[in-house]
Amino acid sequence: MIARTMGLGLRGIRALPVEVEVSTGRGLPTFSMVGLPDSAVKESRQRVSAAIANLGYSLPGQKITVNLAPAYRRKEGSGLDLPIALCLLAAAGTVPPGELEGRIFVGELSLDGRLRPVRGMLPMAAGASELDHRGLVVPAGSGPEAALAEVEPLLAAGSLGEVVAHLRGEARLQSPDEAAAPPETGPGAPDMADVRGQEQARRAMEMAAAGGHNVLMIGPPGSGKTMLARRLPSILPPMEREEAIETTMVHSVAGALSGESPLVARRPFRSPHHTVSDAGLTGGGSTPRPGEVSLAHNGVLFLDELPEFRRSSLEVLRQPMEDGEVTIARASMTVTYPARFMLAAAMNPCPCGYSTHPGRSCSCTYGEIKRYMARVSGPLLDRIDIHAEVAPVEYSDLASGPECAGETSARIRRRVMEARRRQTQRFAGVEGVHCNADMPASMTEEICVLSPESNRLLEQAMDGYGLSARAYHRILRMARTAADLEGTGGTAPRHVSEAVAYRTLDRDIWLG
Repeated sequence: MIARTMGLGLRGIRALPVEVEVSTGRGLPTFSMVGLPDSAVKESRQRVSAAIANLGYSLPGQKITVNLAPAYRRKEGSGLDLPIALCLLAAAGTVPPGELEGRIFVGELSLDGRLRPVRGMLPMAAGASELDHRGLVVPAGSGPEAALAEVEPLLAAGSLGEVVAHLRGEARLQSPDEAAAPPETGPGAPDMADVRGQEQARRAMEMAAAGGHNVLMIGPPGSGKTMLARRLPSILPPMEREEAIETTMVHSVAGALSGESPLVARRPFRSPHHTVSDAGLTGGGSTPRPGEVSLAHNGVLFLDELPEFRRSSLEVLRQPMEDGEVTIARASMTVTYPARFMLAAAMNPCPCGYSTHPGRSCSCTYGEIKRYMARVSGPLLDRIDIHAEVAPVEYSDLASGPECAGETSARIRRRVMEARRRQTQRFAGVEGVHCNADMPASMTEEICVLSPESNRLLEQAMDGYGLSARAYHRILRMARTAADLEGTGGTAPRHVSEAVAYRTLDRDIWLG
């Protein structure tokens, strides 16, 4: 006898439909599985057998063959436990085989028959919505996450026994409710009002948020670089639902969803340590998993002590920073994960950290500083628009009362959102361009038209500071962002002047 139904696997953040077939026939009672199963899928034999026995059901007392089609694609994960168990029960006559046809089942079985949540439920449910089916059955713990995909009909079960009773018409499974999204910000969320002084650095953060620009902060230890970076998400525009769903898919595949809510409603902030491996940063492994750049999708990736990261780790950032996605190639498969993030990085001006400190002397030689700065390659710096100097905070700013606190994140965010609204209107219908930082060179020259006075100022800066050609378009984009924050249509000399001021590394001022 042959029983079949549908299950789901994953390939990156896309669902992989898997047809589960069980054949029973003459021969010694054996249990074999074919169709390129990985270790987790192979182990389902033990989980399924124990769950069926502990629920009081029986396996067919014949030779059992389980086939997972298509046979040429590798199957991974424990979500195929439920469809395998149901096909075995259908082959044994416990479940009507016709009730399995056209339905999709996903779930991991515990030894007592309970259904456990599975990793990647949201992308699997989204993939199921594109298939012709009679219904999707998922574990109760994964129900709220699956409901985000708006797939119909969707049912949630707590155990294998509940699914069997539903298929036999003895009870009815219920549809899960979509969980309410958590508040986008909550009590204790880092706020820009906590930052004392640092007006220039705060302005750099606002410019970065308004135009989607990558930012590098340079300053001595204790000047507030990390503090500023951790508050950058608080001034970014709230995520649209489409962005939240896409971000949640990545976190679901990585198994990084919190227990509070199945939806990632806040922009991610990822801060890997400088000892992170290449695979940990961009993703990888024998079975590719998302890395930090993908977990920061639609949010901020913060790299503190930038020169301390391995050169190879930093260089692999170049492709995702340029393309907004990362492709991981392995012998068994090639997967692509989204990786559209804002890079915020911080570094000291020299190995000891005090070459720019007004009150402490630097012990580094010229050669040591040059080697230290050279740890960050030119191609990576080429993708960072803002080089912001962060000076030590003065005592008067630190000792001032709450009444002297800076602007709150809410006020800054309103200006940022208005600037982004202008950019959304400007780039309407242009694929792949969401903000000023995304503009290609041809569009930059078309949109960022300079007045004669602004053009003369930029020419003087290019010649006087020895700025490179790669800095030219970035200055134009930054000037356009400054104009958007101000709400003006044209690019004035003051906008160009501010943009030039953010290209400090192009001027080699850190080498003395």
